[in-house]
This record gives sequence, structure tokens and C-alpha cells, in this order.
Amino acid sequence: MSSPKFRPLTFGVTRVTVRDGDGGVQYLAAEQALQAFDARMSDALARWARETPDATFMAQRVRAADGSLGDWRHLSYGEALATARRIGQALLARGLSAERPVLILSENSLEHAQLALACLWVGVPWAPISPPYSLVSKDFGKLRHIMATLTPGLVWADDGARYASAIAATVPADCEVVLSRGADAPALSGRAITPWAELLATEATDAVDAAQAATGPDTILKFLFTSGSTKNPKAVINTHRMWCANQQQMRQSMPILTQEKPVLVDWLPWNHTFGGNHNVGMVLANGGTMYIDDGRPTPALVGETLRNLREIAPTLYFNVPTGFDAIAQAMKQDAQLRRKLLSRVKMFFYAGASLPQSVWDALTESEEAELGERIVMACGFGMTESSPYGLFPTSPNIRAGELGVPTPGMQCKLVPVDDKIELRYRGPNITPGYWRAPEDTAASFDEEGFFCTGDAVQWMHADDPHQGLRFDGRIAEDFKLATGTFVSVGPLRAKAIAAGAPYIQDVVVTGLNRNEVGALVFTTAAVRALAGLPADAPLAQVLAHPAVTARFQRVADDLAAHATGSASRIARLTLLAEPPSIDLGEVTDKGSINQRAVLKVRDALVQALYDEAPGVSVIKPGAKP
Repeated sequence: MSSPKFRPLTFGVTRVTVRDGDGGVQYLAAEQALQAFDARMSDALARWARETPDATFMAQRVRAADGSLGDWRHLSYGEALATARRIGQALLARGLSAERPVLILSENSLEHAQLALACLWVGVPWAPISPPYSLVSKDFGKLRHIMATLTPGLVWADDGARYASAIAATVPADCEVVLSRGADAPALSGRAITPWAELLATEATDAVDAAQAATGPDTILKFLFTSGSTKNPKAVINTHRMWCANQQQMRQSMPILTQEKPVLVDWLPWNHTFGGNHNVGMVLANGGTMYIDDGRPTPALVGETLRNLREIAPTLYFNVPTGFDAIAQAMKQDAQLRRKLLSRVKMFFYAGASLPQSVWDALTESEEAELGERIVMACGFGMTESSPYGLFPTSPNIRAGELGVPTPGMQCKLVPVDDKIELRYRGPNITPGYWRAPEDTAASFDEEGFFCTGDAVQWMHADDPHQGLRFDGRIAEDFKLATGTFVSVGPLRAKAIAAGAPYIQDVVVTGLNRNEVGALVFTTAAVRALAGLPADAPLAQVLAHPAVTARFQRVADDLAAHATGSASRIARLTLLAEPPSIDLGEVTDKGSINQRAVLKVRDALVQALYDEAPGVSVIKPGAKP
């Protein structure tokens, strides 16, 4: 059988060194050394503003008063530096610092980017906060915790009307509030508000460039918060060294970044490290262009993403598995989407280990039909604490769940933990710790200074370490049934996804302190074809269709037939009409499903699954569909 043909893509790291330690520990690193990198990310902004001042740094569609999106508004590199200096002057005048940083309560936008670049330039840390903490939460508990942790000196929101309740409830009286619009919101009555235009109108002086010159590799540039699925979110310190080193690591692992400037069409939120560090950093460090996508991988908003991809051809494309699933299904029927998206893209990239092989195969089918070759589907692996880039494959011939090898300059430590192997990190891209949380910092590093990820891995091929590692779940995901039987979540989840291909996106395994294992099932877009309903039919209606329930009954029966005991037998499952939320922490910063967060967010549904409560469809092995 001949090997598949891929659109050319060079892999920069193909060989590793492995050293055995005591107690079964192994140390893994790339043979290739890490090359020199910038001392500050602001140096990249200065370079591109000087060399390509008119080139677009970012663009975003203009939103009309009725919410509709129109033409693209562009921000050039020259304009980006000019506004960074003006806003930076305003920040310096307020005496802001790491002790009193800037806090951002808004989604991705050009204004968000301008404020972040101003902070970057003058050395004032900023912290982009997950919008649901302000817009979904009822008690603002996590937002209050973040305010107390950071003690911000300035809070900015793009739309005061949307964020008014959160601002009124959580922002301290001594903290300045800046709004782009919506200052007349009733909840803000009596509060002094600074217009965004006032910051933009500030005249820059030599002080802003002196401030930039005073920053260095260890200067804190921003705080990114962990998802806080089981505890309060922690503020991960991000320094210039981390971000700059990680961008150089990416260039060496993905040489395409040195061959052409990246063009991205991207929705990934900047309060997450994948969107805010990996993708924004990739564009800024390499003089590329980012088109901000106001779509999302949800039934209501994915149409905007598809519209943008019919118009703008990216050179690299990043998404989470649910987004690739929607695109794979759309490309089957949409010739314009196929032509534009595939016209110059060199690599698809998902973060995490949860892209079903069925989605991978659907993308491949469209690629080969349109191009006569495949686009490399790569998978990165890292976390907020690693800036995030950590592992990358060595060739295009990878399958779902395969992660690859360490990027140059980063060491991996493989540590046996019970019956799993934990992955640990050390390198210049690793955080020095959590802000104002010394106990959490100390608990997260081992005696050799390796960061303990809690992620489990296996060798892809035990006799060939150069092919790298594969994901084996989270150490903390495994649990015991009420009978004391140990349940290994990773292998069971993988079996369920394989049994339900191409209709299962991901599975969350339930059963902690219960008598039997259950499962919450996220479906793929392919499930709609089973029902034969209109494309706009609600997902709940699709999942209730007899053809769908019959198919998943067969899945349940097949899994049960191959189970070897209670720990590997899924005794009940239910199909989820609501996709996993990246904003609620159900999708990790690695792009994979956060099992613990899903179980917490959907605790009532888990209870209903076992109680077989009215309104919850429960599928059991051996039942009649």
C-alpha cells in the first residue's frame, strides 16, 4: 500500500536523546539545541513596525449597531506601535505595575490587542479574563477571587453595558474603570468612568521608550489564569523569556514560520494560552497577520467562521476538535469553502488529544478530492504553564492522540505514577510559578525543578523513541467505584470513541463512588446524517431521533460485549445536546476535554443519569431501542 501524499511541510525536530534515571524515570529532550531568541516580545513589534509598517497585524469585521458584521477593519504594524506608545504613556502616568496591573474584561478585539501591546511596550502586566466569569456567573465568585489576587489598578471593558453588573459587583472603588462604550449603563451610575478615547488621545513621550528599554527577559508581561475547574483559578506568571523562547521553539519545530509569514483566521480566546500566547505570539513574532474570527464552534455561531474561511485563505489553521468537526462536515457540500480554505493552508493544527479519527478522516477525504493530496494535521501539546508549546510530531504520519517529541530547549521527565507515566517539563518556556501563591508554586515543581503536568503519556513505539509520545489521559481522572474497583479513564474513553466512530466526538466517564460506570457522550456533526433532519434542526431533536438512539444502542451493546468487568463496562450513557464550553473550563488550554470540569459543570445531569430522571434519555446495554 502506497504512502499518502501530503502538501510539503518540513518537520524541524526528528531525533531525541533519552536518558534513564532512578526508579524507572526517563529524561527526554530534542537533539537539536535551542537557538538564540529575543529578550523581549516588544522587540518583535518594533521590528515589524520598522520593516513593514503598512502590513496588517490584525483585522476584524466591523460590528453594526444591530450586531451584524460588515467589512474588515485593519490595524497595521505601524499603527499598532503608535497606539501602543500613546496608551502606554497613559498607563505610565497612572503608576501601574505588577502590583497594580491592567485587567481586561472583554473578548478578542482590535482594542483588546492595542491595550495589550501598550502593556507589553511599557512593562505593565495585563490579565485577560474569561468572559463567562462576568457574563455567565451569577455570584461572580471566580472574578472576585481574581480581583483579590491581582489587585488591579485599571480595568478595561469594551462594552460597559454587557459588563456593568460584573464591574459594579467586583471592581474595587480605588480601581479605575475604562470603557470603550456603554458608560451610561444603570449599574454603573455614580461610578467615575474613563473613556477609551482618552487613553488613545494621550501624547507619547520619551518615557514610554525608556520604559520599554528597562524591560528584560524576566519582566512579567501578563497573567493567564488556569481554568479553576476544581479550585479557584491560579494566576500563571508569563515573562518575556517564556514567550520569546517558546516562539523560537516553534520556529525550529515548524520551519514554515521562517519560510512565509503566517496568516491566521482565528477565534480562540486570548484569555487561554492557545489563542493568546501560541497564536497571537506566532503572528507577532513572525510579522504575520491575524483575522479575528467572531464565530465559534457552536451551531449558532459556526456560520460566521465558515463565512470568514470562504473569504480569507489562512496559511496555517488552528482550532479545537469541535471546530474541525463542523468544518469537515461543511466542506463535504461547500465547494467554495473547500477551494478557499485549502488553497494555501500548509498545516491544520489542533491542541490536545481529543480529535476523533473520524473527523480526521473526513477532512482528509475533502483534501484529497480537492487537491489530490493531504494537509498535515498536527497536534501540539502543552499548557498555560509552558507558554504553551511543548511537544510536536516528527512527521505527517500521525494518528489521533499522538503527540510527538519535545521542542528544542525543553526537557521532559517521564515519571511512573501507579500504573501510568506522568509527563513533567523543564525549560526557558516554563513559568516561574503562580502569582501570590507560593504554596501552589512549590507543590507544582518536583525536587529537580520539573513542572508536574498531571498528564499521562506512553511511548508511541517503545523501540523507537524518535517517534515520540502519545497521550494517555490525566493522572487525576482515574477513580474508584463504590465497590473499590479502580477505573482507568483514558483507555475506556478511547474504546468508547472508537466504538462510536464517526459519531462520537468525546466521552466523559462517570462513576466515582457509584456502583457502575456511566458516560456522557459528545457527538460529532456526522450524527445529523443519521437522523435525516434539516441541517438547522436543534441538536436535541437530532439526538432523540430513533435512528440515532438505535445506533448508540448498538454502541452500548458492543462495548458491553467486549468488557472484561465492571471497570470496563459502560452500564449507562446519555447523549449531550450542549457542546463542551471552553469558557466554562470544559475544554482545557490543551484543547482536550477536561473530565473533572465537565463532571462539575454538569453534576445535575450526572445525577439524573443514575437516577434515570424524567427528561434524560438513558441508553443501557441490552435495552430495546
